[in-house]
Amino acid sequence: MSSLHALYINGQWVDGESHITNVNPSDLADVIGDYAQASVAQVNEAINAARSGQREWAKSGLEQRYGVLMAIGDELMARKEELGCLLSREEGKPLAEGMGEVARSAQFFHYYAAEVLRQIDERVESVRPGVEVDTRREPVGVVGIISPWNFPMATAVWKIAPALAFGNAVIFKPANLVPASAWALTEIISRQTLPAGSFNLLMGSGGRVGEALITSPVINALTFTGSLEVGRRVAAATAGNLVKCQLEMGSKNALIVAEDADLDLAVEAAFNGAYSGTGQKCTASSRLIVHETIHDAFVDKLTARLAKAKVGPALEEGVQIGPVADARQLESNLHWIERGKADGAKLVFGGERVSCASQGFFMAPTLFVETTNEMAINREEVFGPIACVIKVADMDEAIATLNDTNFGLTAGIITDSLALATRFKAEAETGCVMVNLPTAGTDYHVPFGGRKDSSFGPREQGRYAREFYTVVKTCYVKA
Repeated sequence: MSSLHALYINGQWVDGESHITNVNPSDLADVIGDYAQASVAQVNEAINAARSGQREWAKSGLEQRYGVLMAIGDELMARKEELGCLLSREEGKPLAEGMGEVARSAQFFHYYAAEVLRQIDERVESVRPGVEVDTRREPVGVVGIISPWNFPMATAVWKIAPALAFGNAVIFKPANLVPASAWALTEIISRQTLPAGSFNLLMGSGGRVGEALITSPVINALTFTGSLEVGRRVAAATAGNLVKCQLEMGSKNALIVAEDADLDLAVEAAFNGAYSGTGQKCTASSRLIVHETIHDAFVDKLTARLAKAKVGPALEEGVQIGPVADARQLESNLHWIERGKADGAKLVFGGERVSCASQGFFMAPTLFVETTNEMAINREEVFGPIACVIKVADMDEAIATLNDTNFGLTAGIITDSLALATRFKAEAETGCVMVNLPTAGTDYHVPFGGRKDSSFGPREQGRYAREFYTVVKTCYVKA
């Protein structure tokens, strides 16, 4: 990969008004490359190009769209080691997770390639004699996509693939912290038989490029994944222009460990849910709600598991927890650790920065006990390798604690009881529930999203994606 990486607008690679340097959080001496930053004028140029390109793309045949999406998925899968390494270098997740993210991205393209061929229109009987009625779905138009830094390829792809599958044009603004994966994906897409303007890459800051995109009155839809604070801003801006909006925002997910839980299973679910990806997942289980009769045994086993976890550079063999994303995230995490201690939480493991052979943003996985659901560290999204144990007396208290949050993305329970699992599935106020599984980890062919302040608008993924990326037209015909 060359050092200087351009924007992609209207089928052409073009320079931006400035550039930023992308650095490996595992090794600050490793410069991945320089990436162009778009101007506001270039945002408007991309939108105009997308409006033209979308009309042509919408008229393309089903087999052309199917072939394009399949080809992108095939290349991602064939290059998952190379691109997984790039992703891990820039984001910091261990190599196995980086490769897995690229493979999952390929699966999204393959899934939506198949959806292209699935006929989604319907014929219905009219209440009037001699009248035929059919409902058809058409592209929503130009879709703005703003993706986060924690899954630099997969989250972008689960928006891009259905957008293209249903005949829309895309304006893709990745998080400025992780431009390399977005650029590599765009390079693959740029070699497909897409009309000029139907796919555009605009790298740049949220304050300039993102703001110009979300406030545009001429795009047709905007999908965003990121923080609650920014999500509220996106919702307000798009509502003012009557632009269709879809948001995935914050979370404060909980894993309940019931009295009858298999402790080994519970510890692995807690470890994978809370600490994989360095805890930088919207589905991470940062609250561990544990029944009082097994509390001490669970804490002992989880502490022992954390002591065995290897922290280090993302590409180093055997590493289970890589660096956090950047200096700002590390500072925030360390602040939350001090806040937790000041509020009365007891630190039983971690809580400090870790030194490795290379200079990077490493920190130990952290575990608090003796916490309450009222503590700030259990109320706000931390987004780091930090989990808090909350002791409860029974299932009533566990579910009440689980639901006592303004978020509602995922929740889990570890139990051998079908009755408890059934009650949990019915009463958890979240969009996704997991039984005897980590809260982090979802499939690509089923709906994903949350409730309360976690999500807004139609669900993502699976066939449910058509609700956002298409509009319905009802046709009446009297022969």
